[in-house]
Amino acid sequence: MPFGSNTGKIGGENMAEEGFNAFKMAQKQFDRIADKLDLDEGTRKILRKPIREYHFNIPVKMDDGSTQVFEAFRIQHNDARGPCKGGIRFHPQETVDTVRALAMWMTWKTAVANIPLGGGKGGVICDPHDLSDREQERICRGYVREIYDELGPDKDIPAPDVMTTAQHMLWMMDEYEKINGSKNPGVITGKPVDMGGSLGRTEATGYGVIYVLREVLKEMDLDINEMTASVQGFGNVAQHAVELFIEYGGTVVSVSCWDQEDSCAYSYFREDGIDLEELRGITDRFGSIDKKKAKEKGYTRRSGEDWIKDDVDILIPAALENAITEDNVEDIKDSVRLIISGANGPITPEADEMLEEMDIVVIPDFLANAGGVTCSYFEQVQSNQNYYWPKEEVLGKLDNMMTDAFYEVWELAKRKNIRVRDAAYMISIDRVAEACKKRGWV
Repeated sequence: MPFGSNTGKIGGENMAEEGFNAFKMAQKQFDRIADKLDLDEGTRKILRKPIREYHFNIPVKMDDGSTQVFEAFRIQHNDARGPCKGGIRFHPQETVDTVRALAMWMTWKTAVANIPLGGGKGGVICDPHDLSDREQERICRGYVREIYDELGPDKDIPAPDVMTTAQHMLWMMDEYEKINGSKNPGVITGKPVDMGGSLGRTEATGYGVIYVLREVLKEMDLDINEMTASVQGFGNVAQHAVELFIEYGGTVVSVSCWDQEDSCAYSYFREDGIDLEELRGITDRFGSIDKKKAKEKGYTRRSGEDWIKDDVDILIPAALENAITEDNVEDIKDSVRLIISGANGPITPEADEMLEEMDIVVIPDFLANAGGVTCSYFEQVQSNQNYYWPKEEVLGKLDNMMTDAFYEVWELAKRKNIRVRDAAYMISIDRVAEACKKRGWV
């Protein structure tokens, strides 16, 4: 697939449908707020595009003796506020424009959470479903060898993302340390807990979504015990968001996932609420639910798009980008009061405008799902200090930071009578722009 290709599916939803380009969407979002902030032309030029890009090939000796070459990217959007931070994705239809968009969104995410990091992202065009563990390890080590000089706790710190895991991060850290000749656990986050990872990192993104949701509902004078939700996705973020939402007293009636066998997405519905542990017991490591066992347990299997049509109070897109568009936004029921995003870029700008007209409160992705990068920051701090905190302390710090970030955005939105999304963007972009100016870049 050529760089910048705009076709393909990821995680059961279109990663980049024809006519959809994640990076152009990210730039459009930025331009809108840049106008509101009256940013000067020089600052706009710096922030509209990544500051650095690395495109490279990774040759890998396969288990059958053949050699395959995998295309890969590392995009560093901006590092004015600190080292770049962002995950590495493995997917057969990854595109450089998607990675560019995600790197930009990561810049805003670290800024709105007010942590001293910038935005980066990486990707490899490959399908882990079709690769042995050894082949995936060779890709990980090859990735690090290609951009070793650009990584480091003071430069760029990768983490897991779509279809990458703690094991992938450990292979990458090990390769970096072999080349460097010393121990550097802070170079990668999302590592296994017993190898320098942080307790609470697995739950962080999903829990962070619900920490913010909890506060939103308080401000809207809604009782979480009376709330119902439909969730797109059933990977790590979705599962932990569902877990904490149910723990707080809410009811989830539907989740959706990608079915590897049928190469399509399904949603699984139960009117009186899903049983999370029951579904986890019939779900594989990629978040695909066993459809036969789900039916036996009383779940209705539907199209993967049907999650958005449920008669619920809250929608939680927690899969990938381009989930709510101008083509399906009218499928949303009048009962929906709030949309909070666990995924990156799930709502297109056109759909966002329509949601405002529908009087639905939208909590932006880079605020709601900032729990992952915040806990990654905690892991980096712990790794660099070689001192690790108990899980309760990690999650307590995470809750405090997510709550503080939310109220800063919420209060600005109320004060200026603007959308929550606009307030979050204004805070983030202004912080990064100010850092660029203080450094003398503009």
